[in-house]
Amino acid sequence: MEDHKLGLMETKFADLIWQNAPILSGDLVRLCEKQLEWKKSTTYTMLRRLCQRGIFQNVDGIVSAVLSKQEFEALQSEKFVEETFQGSLPKFLAAFTLRKKLSDKEIEELQKLIEQNRG
Repeated sequence: MEDHKLGLMETKFADLIWQNAPILSGDLVRLCEKQLEWKKSTTYTMLRRLCQRGIFQNVDGIVSAVLSKQEFEALQSEKFVEETFQGSLPKFLAAFTLRKKLSDKEIEELQKLIEQNRG
């Protein structure tokens, strides 16, 4: 996926699709008219853009997700860590915990993740 960032309206639109997929494109147009106050052309323009970016697909008038919301968020997170912390998760966690202390529950969850991924 080339572009992993979404603007505010792209995010709202993507969330509508993730919540309702698979959805007929006509139903998506009506949903966007109601929820976002968009015209049909706006919905199709946005859909085409997000399909070109590999997030969704529109096959025979049925819109579905190529990437789940969780997969997309994972890609965004990976890209953020790569761009901001040279791909270093420890550097990210060090920066994150400078201003926010981890709870005991968060520490336990991180320890479980580490153990699950220990090779």
